[in-house]
Amino acid sequence: MVAERTYIMVKPDGVERGLVGEIIKRFENKGFQLLALQLLSPKREILEQHYADLKSKPFFGGLMNYMTSGPVVGMVWAGKGVVKAGRVLLGETNPLASLPGTIRGDFCIDVGRNLCHGSDSVETAEKEIGLWFPNGVVNHERVLDKLIYE
Repeated sequence: MVAERTYIMVKPDGVERGLVGEIIKRFENKGFQLLALQLLSPKREILEQHYADLKSKPFFGGLMNYMTSGPVVGMVWAGKGVVKAGRVLLGETNPLASLPGTIRGDFCIDVGRNLCHGSDSVETAEKEIGLWFPNGVVNHERVLDKLIYE
């Protein structure tokens, strides 16, 4: 099966609050496959590339300061429709608009501390995966996929 991939990042607030395991659990419970996982101290240069589309926004400086304030956890997940489904699992960018049962709906309040990032398209996911995991990821077949997919 050719699986779609997405990049999910637990931001400094999620790492500090000890929510990495909970976030991983939700993706695993859904049936998605973890291909890469790394605790990182993000460099400003990488973050500027990652958030290049927000560079002209007035909050960009604060975002950079926040994202370099502590470690992040970068992950690559694979599965059918994982980009869209991953964003549903995360919830709305504004946690107050997120439904209960989503990560943001259950665990945060402010946009500026919304715990995690999820790729918004397959194309963006591949770009982000290349940026954060330049040495590649571990691709492997899971026996249990026959229990998840038809």
